Amino acid sequence: MSSAKQTQDHDTIRTWIEKRGGKPAVVKDTADDGSGVGVLRVKFDNDEDDLREIEWETFFETFDKQNLSFLYQEKTDSGDESRFSKFVSE
Repeated sequence: MSSAKQTQDHDTIRTWIEKRGGKPAVVKDTADDGSGVGVLRVKFDNDEDDLREIEWETFFETFDKQNLSFLYQEKTDSGDESRFSKFVSE
């Protein structure tokens, strides 16, 4: 796998997600434990129905409250645009 990058920069995260047609989302039915609206994910077209889109402001408030970083990949090993990403605890 091409090397992954990690960031907490909101502009970098939003640009990466939007460039790939993604939307900010949370896993439906994840309880709000006081740290935000739930488990953050990126919803791409034709994604599972267990994700609920949220506003960017809410997304980044949760991201910051949970002290997360965004781990992502720009390109696959074959050179195609990658959609690999995940949220990791700092």
